[in-house]
Amino acid sequence: MTWLEQLAVLAAGIAAGGINTVVGSGTLITFPLLLAFGLPPVTANVSNTIGLVPGGISGVVGYRRELEGQRTRLLRLGTASLLGGITGAVLLLTLPAQAFKAIVPVLIIAALILVVVQPRLARWVKRRREQDTGPEPQHGGLILFVAVYACGIYGGYFGAAQGVLLIGLLGVFVHEDIQRLNGVKNVLGLLVNAVSAVIFTIIADVDWTVVALIAVGSIIGGQLGAKVGRKLPPNVLRGVIVVVGTIAVVRLLTT
Repeated sequence: MTWLEQLAVLAAGIAAGGINTVVGSGTLITFPLLLAFGLPPVTANVSNTIGLVPGGISGVVGYRRELEGQRTRLLRLGTASLLGGITGAVLLLTLPAQAFKAIVPVLIIAALILVVVQPRLARWVKRRREQDTGPEPQHGGLILFVAVYACGIYGGYFGAAQGVLLIGLLGVFVHEDIQRLNGVKNVLGLLVNAVSAVIFTIIADVDWTVVALIAVGSIIGGQLGAKVGRKLPPNVLRGVIVVVGTIAVVRLLTT
């Protein structure tokens, strides 16, 4: 990689770290860029996942106040995320690379749809929580546990917009302040990326230069996202995500 390409990856890491903390679709910034610079899809995905782990830690630290009093919830749902992340990572490494290349465009398109409809989803979640005054299972019950496990599989395999899925599920099944749920979302996403990263480090082909650049960038971005991300126009973030995600789909389908 040239120094200009390295600078671009670093900048993408900053953007992804911030977006992951606020929205949860940072992979749709970094992954297309790595493809554009010639990395094979699986190597790009693996290196990106490992590189975003420090940014996930940074985002969790930034939301530490919102996590107070949620230890039981985090232990329960975190177990589901860990199991799902392991499953997804194993699937990524055992299925043929051509299968990943064929599946990922579909996953990116689904992720882009989720990013676009996220405001409507948030409004629906808010209405549902206001109208539903009946009792609910503690921490979302078995249904949420299974759903978070499924999100973990998706996150371990690819992961773009995993955060959008998680915040939607948490909002539906858990009566809690949305910022506290966003803190939980950050922890669950971090757990999936972290357990996947451990597996990838041991087994997969990793580009460590890319990992280092994204890691440094995502740490910075995670702190920025936690501090000022809520002040950024959400439509601007969604617009950028849709553009780069579309570029990734086109590149995957034409190479």
